[in-house]
Amino acid sequence: MMQDRRSFIRAMTATAGAAAAFTPAIARALDIAPHRRTGSLMDVAYVVILTQENRSFDHYFGALRGVTGLGDRFAAPAPPLPNAPDRTVLVQPAANAEGGPSLITPFRLDTAEDFRLYRPQGTPHGFTDGQAAWDNGRMGQWPRFKQNQAMAHFARQDLPFQFALAEAFTLCDAYHCALHTSTNPNRLYIWSGTHDPLGRANGPAINNGYDTLEGDPLGHGGYLWATYPERLMAAGVSFQIYQDMADNFTDNPLVGFQAYRRAHGMAAGAGALLTRRTMTTRTLDALKQDVLSDRLPQVSWIIAPAAMSEHPSVSSPLQGADYAAQVLDALTANPDVWSRTVLLINFDENDGFFDHVPPPAPPTRMAGRALGASTIPADDEYHLIGQGADDEAFLGRPYGLGMRVPMYVVSPWSRGGHVASEVFDHTSILRFLEARFGVREPNISAWRRAVCGDLTSCFDFSAPDQIDFMAALPATSALSGRAADLEEVSPPLPAEVAAPVQETGVRRRRPTPYHLGARLRLTDGEPALWLTNQSAERAAVFHVWDMADLDQVPSRYTVGAGQALPHPLPGSGAAADLFILGPNRFHRRLISAGLAFSVGVEMVGGAPGLQFENLHSAPLVLTISDQAYGAPPQTVQLDAGERRVLPLDLAGSYGWYDLKCETEGQIWRLAGHIEDGQASFSDPAGGGPGALRWS
Repeated sequence: MMQDRRSFIRAMTATAGAAAAFTPAIARALDIAPHRRTGSLMDVAYVVILTQENRSFDHYFGALRGVTGLGDRFAAPAPPLPNAPDRTVLVQPAANAEGGPSLITPFRLDTAEDFRLYRPQGTPHGFTDGQAAWDNGRMGQWPRFKQNQAMAHFARQDLPFQFALAEAFTLCDAYHCALHTSTNPNRLYIWSGTHDPLGRANGPAINNGYDTLEGDPLGHGGYLWATYPERLMAAGVSFQIYQDMADNFTDNPLVGFQAYRRAHGMAAGAGALLTRRTMTTRTLDALKQDVLSDRLPQVSWIIAPAAMSEHPSVSSPLQGADYAAQVLDALTANPDVWSRTVLLINFDENDGFFDHVPPPAPPTRMAGRALGASTIPADDEYHLIGQGADDEAFLGRPYGLGMRVPMYVVSPWSRGGHVASEVFDHTSILRFLEARFGVREPNISAWRRAVCGDLTSCFDFSAPDQIDFMAALPATSALSGRAADLEEVSPPLPAEVAAPVQETGVRRRRPTPYHLGARLRLTDGEPALWLTNQSAERAAVFHVWDMADLDQVPSRYTVGAGQALPHPLPGSGAAADLFILGPNRFHRRLISAGLAFSVGVEMVGGAPGLQFENLHSAPLVLTISDQAYGAPPQTVQLDAGERRVLPLDLAGSYGWYDLKCETEGQIWRLAGHIEDGQASFSDPAGGGPGALRWS
């Protein structure tokens, strides 16, 4: 049975331990109730966006319970190695392995043993190494391009503030940076929805070339496309960037636009107003004063100074925690303002830090053909305009989505320690602003609009959760000050290959829009696996690996809402072994020597069920076994051509399923979550050791 609120809180406290306690800033934010007028998004008066630097999701939260993390049972397969022929992406060949381990898995930075590990060496994080590490989705040589320390991650004991923030509010575990490259191009998506991939306005921007007002590094004087602050100003929506122009780590990408460069020298008029709102110093003290005097703009961006940015080379998680606490202190200084505020804290890119989840992307194009297909136009999502000899090898590659990065959704309407698993990227922030303030950003591509959500599913505006909390942790400033003296260190590598371990236990979960399937059918007389999307509005990207040829790039299919696409299968009687991943932890594995039966998990008459179809010309006997939740095995006999629905009782697993259905010559593995539009709980079988082998 579903847990009531208080029993859930008790279970959460037992599993979360000391880090379920909240810092004073978090406790104060939790204690302020929402200002509810309409019970809708329109109750939000202020949106504040703090974008930090260079951390992947697994690097920070792969060990957190209740998320798609390092204990993933369905980690993607990777190309075989002589000493790891059936590995998942969690097993990587070590770089420069002479005298050290030849294989490396995600390993913890144990800061209790060595405080210096809060500042591990940074990693390469440009366009070419980003594309090479992603490798069109194969992700099998990560340390080669990102170095060994890229496989390092933290745990709860190391990140008390970050884990407490996730336990208090809502954490997104399917939020991706925009593309595989560095800071500035990713931040362009946050402020403008694009990096100009087709080169119509002095793009594409694939490096940090225009991150200051000085000079003209690319010789064109700056970018020409319109930005979202300009659109807000034209619409009469107030906004402000809070930053120290003498120390914002060159993280304000607007300085690369000709319009802003011209405006910077203006003393009056619209140009002066644009400068005052985007390219002047306005620190957190000014933010707090604006909150106290009820002058907070409707939209605010915050840029941290270098030492507080969380960038590996100059900052640390402890300093970033202190800065986020200061932001919360400022925003909660006036309870009436906080009761109407949404704070979004994300990261611009992953640096080189590893994340195991293959990002959604348009199909790879190789030798004049697409490996997969898309029902959504995506020609403006590819690298078609070279920037020099360095990136020539990557012409024709999809730009993104990039790897997962953390996103905290902090507001009176997102309390309760939820996970949100809808696919988002940096354009989702602009989509949220669109939904609230009605100012559309036309730079966002059709493909991203279809695939990525608008963040509204992260909230419950009608009945926000309440949460009990424990005593406060020590303030963040002391640890931040201690971390400020650290220098980069090279973390020691584990001597042996060991599975990374994720916490077990459930957490509250926001609903997602996905209703996905994979069915066998004959198409023009040939067998095909049809990837189906019965969602009402969200497209889904399916990744399909041929397990007999994992050196091949996986096929990817972008299937629009209410649509389907076929993945071809070998001819009748030929063997197939396919591994399929989709959003919301959707997984299918099909091992087959031909058409025998098709099966899917669907809502039928308001209840979940297994839908079978016998594609064989003779009766079949199927065995069904639960792989994770303890249901007893069953046997089903199907007559030739028969269709049947077998009811499923998923109440004890909160709608999660993991089933194996098999008959002679064919095996299906089906796993995922049945969505009913309601909030639920994360996978109770999630967590534990990660899957190092796919067999």
